[in-house]
Amino acid sequence: MINSMAASEGQRDDQHQGMGTSRLSNPGLTTPERLLMNNHFGLQQSASRNSVSNAVQDNAAVQEELIDRGVRKPGKLMGAFRSLCHVLPLPAMPCKRLTLPSGPSAHPSLGSRVTGTLFGYRKGHVHFAVQEDAKSHPVLLLELATPTSTLVKEMASGLVRIALECERGINGGGIGRGKLFNEPVWTMYCNGRKTGYALRRTCSEADVHLLSLVQAVSMGAGVLPTGDELATDGELMYMRAKFERVVGSRDSEAFYMMNPDGTGGPELSIFLLRV
Repeated sequence: MINSMAASEGQRDDQHQGMGTSRLSNPGLTTPERLLMNNHFGLQQSASRNSVSNAVQDNAAVQEELIDRGVRKPGKLMGAFRSLCHVLPLPAMPCKRLTLPSGPSAHPSLGSRVTGTLFGYRKGHVHFAVQEDAKSHPVLLLELATPTSTLVKEMASGLVRIALECERGINGGGIGRGKLFNEPVWTMYCNGRKTGYALRRTCSEADVHLLSLVQAVSMGAGVLPTGDELATDGELMYMRAKFERVVGSRDSEAFYMMNPDGTGGPELSIFLLRV
């Protein structure tokens, strides 16, 4: 009798251990880690498969539409530019014709705050225009050595410092002790790296037209229509803001982009120095 009971107990223990081993080895049961993930994300396997299937179908449809239109998907550059546009909002702006005088004033009187506009085609070089106000003729227009695409990426990083240097005197190619804005050629440095040479330009009809399109924009960034479907230089990008102008001496000036309400937007500084 005792032996029978012991044998029965042993059989129950073996059955219990077998059930435990079966539980641990059963791959159909959910592990604690997967339970934790399901509780955290609230996803079911069937829903995930449906979501992935729908995403693949939608992505294929979008790619097919882009291929039909001959348009490439935006890359990292446009993503960085869109993030910059979120920081510098684009208000609604009417299209007005900019009324400018026949030429810049011989003695422009700039205050401590000016309007600065950076613009250029995505595959071209960026330009920097300085105006006393939104309706005035640019007192300074520079074609910078930095490509527009490179500047957009630098601005997305949050900090851009552009230094423009020129040498005074005939040997250095400068005009001596004349007006700083009249210097024709500048050596350009962007965030400490030499990038080439910046050139002073006269304002063309195309520049006047662009400034007229953004006349109502006090601060913002965006893309303007080119009006030429066969253009190979890409989109025409611009960024416009108020700049604080600081005059160090007759041979040095600086422009600091002002962010509204002290928001943590990108920092842009442009220095002009004649040495």
